[in-house]
Amino acid sequence: MKLRALPLSAVAAFGAVFGMTGVAHAQSSVTLYGTIDTSITYVSHASAGQNLWALGNSSAGNLSGSRWGLKGSEDLGGGLSAIFQLENGFNPSTGALGQSSRLFGRQAFVGLASSQLGTVTLGRQYDPLIDLVQGITEDNYFGSVFATAGDVDNYDNSFRVNNAIKYTTPVFRGLQGEAMYSFGGVAGSTGAEQSYSAAVSYNNGPLAVAGGYFYAANSTGNRALTGWASTSDGTFDSAVNTGYASAHSLQIARLAAQYTLGQFIFGLGYSNAQYASDAGSTFSGTEKYNTGQGFLNYQATPALLVGLGYSYTHSNGNTSATYHQVSIGGDYNLSKRTDLYLTAAYQHASGETGNGTGGAVSAQASIGSYGYNGTNSQTMVNLGLRHRF
Repeated sequence: MKLRALPLSAVAAFGAVFGMTGVAHAQSSVTLYGTIDTSITYVSHASAGQNLWALGNSSAGNLSGSRWGLKGSEDLGGGLSAIFQLENGFNPSTGALGQSSRLFGRQAFVGLASSQLGTVTLGRQYDPLIDLVQGITEDNYFGSVFATAGDVDNYDNSFRVNNAIKYTTPVFRGLQGEAMYSFGGVAGSTGAEQSYSAAVSYNNGPLAVAGGYFYAANSTGNRALTGWASTSDGTFDSAVNTGYASAHSLQIARLAAQYTLGQFIFGLGYSNAQYASDAGSTFSGTEKYNTGQGFLNYQATPALLVGLGYSYTHSNGNTSATYHQVSIGGDYNLSKRTDLYLTAAYQHASGETGNGTGGAVSAQASIGSYGYNGTNSQTMVNLGLRHRF
């Protein structure tokens, strides 16, 4: 996506709106950017077995979440720059704010960047698994319909992390690392509601590999009533894992690999997500979700990309369920900034999952992070338009 720098008059106008002063300097820049992604969508068994026709899919989008943002930098000399980014998510069908009605719910951070030493940022941010691993998964190409059932492993970037400090290394011969720590902010209990994560990636030539680990602690309060309350937003988008919102902690380990051969791109991925209980949870033990995924993309023409993917998720521990999903997609570029796409997925669920009160219910199919809870099967089709500016 090509971002356009604002003229100084526009920068001054934004400064007036947001109460900022002194943003226009000779060696500074502020950029306005955004994406609008919406579709005509069909979902079978979207709710209580009923089918759905709808426009758009909230701020989560299909290929990309709809957003607009401001990002900027100031040259401090010696290869050091001050940077910031503010990014808002919204529903293009209604204009409503996304990310639980936050003004800048996608990202809001400030930091320092050095060409030799790396980058440190502070604020609401993506975790290292999103930064370094997600980019070589099929979610990077075709979005949510290729994501894990219920997005239990944050494959589709269902959450961000508040109160976070993050360090990103420079790229060295294709290698890059990233580490993050998020302060829980609970007086007298340093570990309560904290999050931390680390990841490493290698991208050099046709091969790209990446892996990482994420941990988030839940509130120390009455989780049976409050559910998930952490510096991480959590990933409770559907009936696949809402029964485990009272978990003491969430752990995610992810690996991904991608290989490009001519017009073909092959990809494989694995994740393990664990929702652990304690005395404050409404379930016992640890619910574990193991997911294996694979995809094949073909660049049919310079403008047309097509893809096929398969995802297998199995849960065990407190309850046991299995989710099979097949996904297809096609994306056609009308220009460098506008594309038309068609994506579809079919998912089948079997077994049982937690009901949130200590019992179990039949597993329901729920594609990606959309939050539609079907019967034991679900089909989704999106015919959409995306524009980036």
